[in-house]
Amino acid sequence: MKKQKGFTLIELLVVATIMVLLTSIASVAYSQFGKQSRDAKRKADLEQIRAALEMYRSSEDTYPATIPNIGNGLCDPSGCANGIYLQTIPTDPRSPYTYYYGGASSDYTVGAYLESGGTTCVAGQCGGNCNYCLGPYGQK
Repeated sequence: MKKQKGFTLIELLVVATIMVLLTSIASVAYSQFGKQSRDAKRKADLEQIRAALEMYRSSEDTYPATIPNIGNGLCDPSGCANGIYLQTIPTDPRSPYTYYYGGASSDYTVGAYLESGGTTCVAGQCGGNCNYCLGPYGQK
């Protein structure tokens, strides 16, 4: 009996199937990792905005009625020469962060849309564009 050189068709198909399965599992895991990474950055950005708003309130006794456009900083009402609370407002390339000031000097909401889901924010405070919100006391 002769010894065969090479692989049979069945062996090649089994190896190819295993490689396809491993590749698809890795791509799904990588996709989930990307979403979680972007969501973590969004949460950190909102926490940075929240900290700046708290510094603003500690010196002005109220929260700002609006926050500046993305790219600008959050400054003292009398000008940036008198105090900068946040050098530049962070940006989210997929959906903008929202800010809602309730008119009371003790409440506001900053929100973002998380790709991997989040809590449901109060509808009027985000315009329906967010599922993760922070307020003066943390997550809402």
